[in-house]
Amino acid sequence: MNTTDRSTTDAVGFWDGVYATRPAADNPQPNARLTETVTGLPPGDALDLGCGDGGDALWLAGLGWQVTAADISAVAVERLAALARSHGLGDRVTTVRADLQTAFPRSGFDLVCACYLHTPYALDRATVLRAAAHALRPGGRLLVVDHGSAAPWSWNQDPDVRYPSAQEVAMGIDLAPDTWAVERADSPRRIATGADGRTAEVTDHVLLIRRTA
Repeated sequence: MNTTDRSTTDAVGFWDGVYATRPAADNPQPNARLTETVTGLPPGDALDLGCGDGGDALWLAGLGWQVTAADISAVAVERLAALARSHGLGDRVTTVRADLQTAFPRSGFDLVCACYLHTPYALDRATVLRAAAHALRPGGRLLVVDHGSAAPWSWNQDPDVRYPSAQEVAMGIDLAPDTWAVERADSPRRIATGADGRTAEVTDHVLLIRRTA
């Protein structure tokens, strides 16, 4: 996706504004691609990159995962910390305000999920996702879910935006095939529902990578 090379301060202000100008979610839902991927896996340590409203982190914690939830927005992580406590999951969700380009969370995860980690600001996603892959334990999985189309309610309505395929994202991360294996790289469609109740068919780009050694 096209991004603008502006400062981290601008990015923090933008994302704090996105969350501050809408009501705090009291029951955010997990992403469909996460639930279909993780259901059936044994709980472990998970890292949620760009946690946003926290639907993924709370769902994982509810299944018994120990979750580190990171976002550049202080508003997002403060809301999620409070929500986790209100759901009785405060001991399973650790929130971190972080610029992933400069301060990546600790390693030793069984799952790292990066669902819709898009931004209008400059972000070296390949470097961030490569760091995420290196943060996995052997046997751990990196799930990357990207937009393949823009929903009517999306903050990004640029008609010229290009969405790299899952295969292109995998090539950009450039991981050694003797250590990481691509388990899934496709572009499924689904019916999504926006915050205002509108529905639309959208395309996801789904990449699942497992650390084998």
